[in-house]
Amino acid sequence: MSGTSLPKSLADKTRDRLVNELQLTEQPGPQGGAWIPLESHAPMAQGSVGEVRRYTGGGLLHLVSCSIVVPQIGLDSHMLFAFTPSETAVPHFTLDSVGAGGHCAFHLDLIPRLDLGANLAYMDEAFTPLTETCKAGRAIEGLSAAHLDPRQNAVMSPWMLAHRATPEAFEQIDDTVTAYLDHWLTLLNKGISSDVLDDVNSEILARRDARNKAIIFDPAVDKVWNQIGGLIGEESALALRNLLTMCG
Repeated sequence: MSGTSLPKSLADKTRDRLVNELQLTEQPGPQGGAWIPLESHAPMAQGSVGEVRRYTGGGLLHLVSCSIVVPQIGLDSHMLFAFTPSETAVPHFTLDSVGAGGHCAFHLDLIPRLDLGANLAYMDEAFTPLTETCKAGRAIEGLSAAHLDPRQNAVMSPWMLAHRATPEAFEQIDDTVTAYLDHWLTLLNKGISSDVLDDVNSEILARRDARNKAIIFDPAVDKVWNQIGGLIGEESALALRNLLTMCG
């Protein structure tokens, strides 16, 4: 991999495809570089440990990438969130690609914009086409399901893939990520059919989006934020959460 880790390679490949196909433009931070430079607040590391970058355009609200690399604790974490506008029903796309403690892990999903339990036609258009890909992805030898809190599962989709992986298994998930991204880009380009939305309007979608994001990135729901705060400082962690929960 020419010195590039498997998690970073997958995240970079996915980000670059999004940037190129959607013709996204990176938005510089106040100092002209990354949107949020990340400095270590942990005693075992000093200096820069990563960065948050933000891209706009292509019909998105924005694409947010976050990389945190701390070799001293074996952490190699790369997160992507492609957020669609709050008033649309097109799901958000997310990929986490991580190396930690000698193993790899990933989280791949399309985040629903409506209650799937009450919107069958929406579910069948936005998610059901991923079923066989999801099953095949979960069947890759060398994967083991991540231990998520039921509340975390409840705010994502049933098609979510969240697994630890051996290096050999991690190298095999490219096709799964590509299939999810292909499907999501199709939804983004054509939009969700109006006839599957019934009485849903932009105000309902925007209100749900704000509440859903607030839960997904709530430190009381996802305990990883407590660890992130310890690594990059509470100020930077809050700035990152504010970016991820942005609506518009």
